[in-house]
Amino acid sequence: MEPRFEDVAALDVDPASARIYAEGWQSWSVTGALPLAETPYRVTLPNSLVIDCHYGSAPDEGVFRGEGLLAVDPGDGGSVHVFGAASAETAASRVPVIEARPYGGRVVIASDAPVEHTEHQGGLEAALAHWGTGFAEQAGVRLRPSPTVWCSWYQYFSQVTQEDVAENLTAMDELALPVDVVQIDDGYQAAPGDWLTSSGRFDDLPGLIRRIREHGRRAGIWIAPMIVACKSTLFAAHPEWLVTDPAGGDPVFAGDVLGDSCVALDLTHPGAAEYLADVLRTMRGWGVDYFKIDFVYAGALEGRRHEDVTGVAAYRHGLRLIREAIGPEAYLLGCGAPILPSVGMVDAMRVGPDIAAYWQNPSAHPSEPSQANATRNTVARAWQHGRFWINDPDCLMLRPEVERREDWARTVERYGGLRASSDRLRGLDEWGLETTRRLLTPADPTPLV
Repeated sequence: MEPRFEDVAALDVDPASARIYAEGWQSWSVTGALPLAETPYRVTLPNSLVIDCHYGSAPDEGVFRGEGLLAVDPGDGGSVHVFGAASAETAASRVPVIEARPYGGRVVIASDAPVEHTEHQGGLEAALAHWGTGFAEQAGVRLRPSPTVWCSWYQYFSQVTQEDVAENLTAMDELALPVDVVQIDDGYQAAPGDWLTSSGRFDDLPGLIRRIREHGRRAGIWIAPMIVACKSTLFAAHPEWLVTDPAGGDPVFAGDVLGDSCVALDLTHPGAAEYLADVLRTMRGWGVDYFKIDFVYAGALEGRRHEDVTGVAAYRHGLRLIREAIGPEAYLLGCGAPILPSVGMVDAMRVGPDIAAYWQNPSAHPSEPSQANATRNTVARAWQHGRFWINDPDCLMLRPEVERREDWARTVERYGGLRASSDRLRGLDEWGLETTRRLLTPADPTPLV
């Protein structure tokens, strides 16, 4: 699906000083402010088009594109022009795609849906913060303090075992680390979709969760509730629960992720909705009260569903279902999540690509895991913290083999909201252990900007 644009404004600017802020579609999508004279990154890889781009489409070469929000800073001290979704209510069903096309000393703004054009003094960050405050009020945001977390992912990835989690649970006691939540990440399940079937590396997941709680800590779990792996039992058993292509009837592709091709789950279908709600209620019954929901951009993919709604409306429906199933007291962290449609629906939000043990990934792809990519988005979206939710820059990785670990620690210290560690705790050296202990503090919900 390609957006159809209409011009909404034409601004005279100095190309040498003007900057464009373009909001990315979801957590990992490229976000930042670039000089107008610089060529913005354009997604071309098929998998990235599905994962990182609204409607699976990219702008023309040299065109800046914002998903629901784009701002033009003239760079001369004049008013910053902000073009944003007309309201939080309209963004709950459709997020406007907004483009800025440079033409020498003029930039033309176009959108595929109504937007509000406002002007603000005080610089780009102040303008974004002002706009964000209004949007958050419309969305009914209620901020909650976030717990401190230990997460299994960045040390063990999908090969994590029950013994790995148990070892670190004991270590955090011995090392007196202030961890509130022990979060089991990807690797416990047989496949995305088959959440209650063990991968074989967890012989007693409910027992492990009980043990976490007996140690005086809260239990957290990772789940990708809106995707289904093509190799899963769920995919074979319930094709009627999948979002399909209106033209051909095939399941809508949600990306090659988590070691398999995945498709989108239709949570407007009563059967699929009840299945997911039962999974979440079961986990809640085990004692889990912290849920990290990942790859949820899939819930907003366009396609044929049981109910005739837009992808964004279906995504919001899915978030309401999740919240109802886990209850109002459980903590909900979004990741790989559409930004504007999630405001008011999650407690915390990953605001950038995954962190990694290296500064820049070998492919140099700007939404792939790396410290450089995570830092770029974390800084660009700092204004969202304390307005939309608690920002999650991603986990601390402070073991000795991590490249430029001091730089990442400083970024988390300056911009972090949700604080989490993801090292094998007994593998930390003296600096890594002391820095982890110092930075594992509950998030301050005061806005950063």
